[in-house]
Amino acid sequence: MSANILTVREIEAKDIDALSSYWADSPSEFLVSMGVDLDKIPDREQLKSGLSEQLNQPYNEKKSYCIMWEVDGNAIGHSNVNKIIYGKEAYMHLHLWNNKYRKQGYGSTFVKKTLPYFFKNLKLETLFCEPYSLNPAPNKTLERLGFKFVREYVTVPNWINFEQQVNLWEMSSDEFEKANLES
Repeated sequence: MSANILTVREIEAKDIDALSSYWADSPSEFLVSMGVDLDKIPDREQLKSGLSEQLNQPYNEKKSYCIMWEVDGNAIGHSNVNKIIYGKEAYMHLHLWNNKYRKQGYGSTFVKKTLPYFFKNLKLETLFCEPYSLNPAPNKTLERLGFKFVREYVTVPNWINFEQQVNLWEMSSDEFEKANLES
């Protein structure tokens, strides 16, 4: 049997239903384990509208920017950035949609393939990530890829989250170039 082919690409209109379903249909326990406040999840139509908005915006106007993760041509997750200050910084989020694809090392491969999109298209100096400190997978992935641990603190990391303990990780554009993470 051949190995799975892992690819990444920018979000397209065809991805909006699946991405909306991830947020609208995921089990509550899973969402809470990522630090999501269930009362803050928009309804499916609001999700679709927000995702559609970013499709045609130029990079320097994006409020959010999403990269789809695929195994053998099928979308199985995504990474997005928000809190974007074009030419300066953004905050990254990581999402594998199905348990079937977790704990197989896919996360590291996908993030590695995603970083060039964020750094180059948004002209970033620094990329941050604030995963829930009680969610080990993203923290291990970031460390493995050379992100620098900055500190642990309590915050509401995104508008969809509850107040929580997070780990702040960062990677500068210089560190990205030196790490040779391009695929």
